[in-house]
Parts: sequence; structure tokens; C-alpha cells
Amino acid sequence: MQLRAHELAANLEGHRVSADDVDAVCRGRVRYSPVKSLWFLGMLGAALIGGALTFSWSAFALFVCITAAVLLFGHSLGNHRKLVHDSFQCPKWLEYSLVYCGVQVGLAGPIGLLRQHELRDYAQRLPRCHDYLRHGRAPLLDAWWQLNCDLELERPPVVRIEGRIAQDRFYAFLERTWMAQQLPLAALLFAFGGWAFVFWGVCARVTAAVFGHWVIGHLAHNHGELVREIRGAAVQGRNVRLTSLLTMGECWHNNHHAFPRSARLGLAPGEWDPGWWVLQALRRAGLVWGIQLPAGEAWTRTKSLSG
Repeated sequence: MQLRAHELAANLEGHRVSADDVDAVCRGRVRYSPVKSLWFLGMLGAALIGGALTFSWSAFALFVCITAAVLLFGHSLGNHRKLVHDSFQCPKWLEYSLVYCGVQVGLAGPIGLLRQHELRDYAQRLPRCHDYLRHGRAPLLDAWWQLNCDLELERPPVVRIEGRIAQDRFYAFLERTWMAQQLPLAALLFAFGGWAFVFWGVCARVTAAVFGHWVIGHLAHNHGELVREIRGAAVQGRNVRLTSLLTMGECWHNNHHAFPRSARLGLAPGEWDPGWWVLQALRRAGLVWGIQLPAGEAWTRTKSLSG
């Protein structure tokens, strides 16, 4: 008997995505996306060839520093914890700065990224979903799919994005121009360090961020620790230890599946979460407030989690 929307688990209540037929996330075809593929392969080729021809230790150091900054402030804080989950509040200028930094990751524009995240999260919480949405194929095929293809569902679920994002002119501008937003930074880097800084500071950084996003996504849905189980879900998030610093805390994916609105991802002792550390510093500076934590506990009652 086919499951219907009213039979879904409580963890989907209030989700941005909805569908009358939950099997809508199962029926579709994976198709090659020329723009997506050329973007990644172009960055990869420029990083491998240009990076090798212009290598210097200063360019490599730039790559390490700028990649870390973009992943921390852009992807983890801007895109994920703020834009997608709204797990903390901050001044609008800071929100815009973090999300703009997130565009520098090179995955997508803010609205497109939000839609992709919500569809995948919704599908994974259902009893079944397409293998594309669950990272359900072997690593090589999954890498090809995620980095070069899109999933075209026969009847896509409805994604409702709130007006504060969908009607925001700045976000609409970034959505139209997200690829071109690499150019101002490239020009600045060229002025300071020539082509070496461009190849390492832009091409190698985007390649590492996009490829790394797939690697962690694949691991976090197939391997690692399962501490908390989401009953009835097609796929469980898993904690991938030893990658906490590389991912800025995003590796604690089992925790995140259990508490999606929590601004803190590393919950247990030893679960390092650089994004959380920065949020604490911003809170002390008065730039962040309204921080969401598991079970909706107020900040003043979470000292046991703040190690």
C-alpha cells in the first residue's frame, strides 16, 4: 500500500518540502548536466595543469588558508547553519557576508543550494528515495552523478522557501551570478600574486571544496558511527570521525540528522566543531544571538554541552 503525506513521521512536520505522493522522490532519471560538469571539470583541469605549472609554497599556503576560511565562514556557518537551518540570528550585514562567502565554495547559488539541500533532506527522511538522493550507489558512480549530473524527478515535490530568502534581492543577485562571483576574487589574487594565486586560490580551492563536499556526503550516508537512528528514514546520517577539522564540524552528520536545527553539530566530548567555536566567539562579541540547540533548550541551560 502506497504511503501518503499524512502518514509521515513527525520529524517532517514544518519541512519546506511537501508532496502528496511520497514516492515522488523515487521516480526520476539522472541526466548529464553540461553546465555543472564543465564547471567542475574546468576548475579541476585548471587546478591540475595551472597549479602544477605555477606551484609555489606561498600559493599553496594561500590555498590552504582561503579554503579553510571559505569552508568555515561560508559553507558551514553561512550556507548550512544560517541560510538553510536559520539556527542562529545575526545582523543582516553579517548574514550577507557569510552567505556571500558561501557562494565562493562554488557549489551553487544560495537559493539553488537551499532547494537542493531541502529536497535531499526531505527524501532521506522518507521510507525510500532515489539512489541519487541517498548517495546509494558505488563511490565511482555516485561521484559521477553528484559532480556531473542532475536528478530530474517525474513529479518534483513542492519546495516552499520563505519570503525572507526567496524575495531577497541580494540573494536573487547571487543566484543569477554565483559562478561570476569568483572573478572579483580572482582579479584581487592576480594583482597580488599573479596566475599562481589565481590557480591555487580559485581553481584549486573550488575543486577541493566541491569534490570534498561529495566525499564527505558519500561517507556520511554510508560509513561511520550511527549513534541516533531516525526511524523509518531511507538513509541515516553518520558521524565521520577524524575529519572534524577538515569539515569545520560538518562531519557530525548523524547528530545533524537527529537535531537538524541545532547550531552545534559536535555534541559529545571529543566531537570537535570549529563552526561552533566561532559561533561562541561571535556570541560573546554580541554579533550572534538566538542560537538553537537540541531539544530547544535555552543557551543558559546548555553549559553541559559547551565544552
